[in-house]
Amino acid sequence: MRTHDPHKLSRPATARAVKPYIDVAKPGIVFGNLVAAAGGALLAFRGDVDFVTLFAALGGIALVIASACVLNNCIDRDIDALMARTRGRVMVRRLIPMDGALVYAGALGIAGTALLWFFTNPLAVAVTLAGFFIYVAVYTVGMKRRSVHSALVGSLSGAAPPVAGYCAVTGTFDPGAALLLAIFCLWQMPHWFAIAIFRKDDYEAAAIPVLPTLRGMEATRVRIALYIAAYTLSAMMLTLAGYTGAMTLAVVLAFGAWWLTAALERPDPRNERRWAKKVFGLSILNVMALSVMMAVDFAV
Repeated sequence: MRTHDPHKLSRPATARAVKPYIDVAKPGIVFGNLVAAAGGALLAFRGDVDFVTLFAALGGIALVIASACVLNNCIDRDIDALMARTRGRVMVRRLIPMDGALVYAGALGIAGTALLWFFTNPLAVAVTLAGFFIYVAVYTVGMKRRSVHSALVGSLSGAAPPVAGYCAVTGTFDPGAALLLAIFCLWQMPHWFAIAIFRKDDYEAAAIPVLPTLRGMEATRVRIALYIAAYTLSAMMLTLAGYTGAMTLAVVLAFGAWWLTAALERPDPRNERRWAKKVFGLSILNVMALSVMMAVDFAV
């Protein structure tokens, strides 16, 4: 006679209960930021890696980012319900009660801050929490629904993880940290403008002011190209200022030229979304390649 294993029966239910808590923290965004944070930290270590500091920094940064993402989902649940790409999100579908999500966000934030405080330094804590505050309070609550310039302010929060990773090692905000801040802020803008183009209908449905809607496609294309050029020049400075080797310079030039060439293509008006998705994909390739090169091609 076959008998049912109660443990096997409970596993799917457990997975269904846990999955919303994973999804609401936006693991894809956490991972992408963690790659950049690791690049910043390993650049600062310059080959002499303290793994306790490294893993504490990455763990702390990841937890604080996850906390910010949970709060973003809580705050934006009304406009998320209006957009095709976000109407299936956890908070829109009420898979987690609001009080549970807020407690979860608080626990993630406190745990991440504690890791950074006890195993890195106060500057890393300050940079990470500044990024958290800008993303949640300034960008999500204050500007996202009101100003086309929200992306520019939000780029500061996007640059916080690599800067925090770097500062977790050095303990000082030196020219290297300032350079990382500039590089990742400049990268964020064409990345965001590309999203705004291929998700234009969603943003219009939610009445979120974005550049393609307010200023038009041509103005957005010009800004994308200018920001890509500025990003590439600033990333070159990592080698020219002595932080990375010649291989990084070669990678930055090659990937930056590829990205800029795609941005300068004049898209068919019927296929603007396809062009924007290509520019978006190249933005991901650029930042991943740069993060990897910072980690392996540091100058000793």
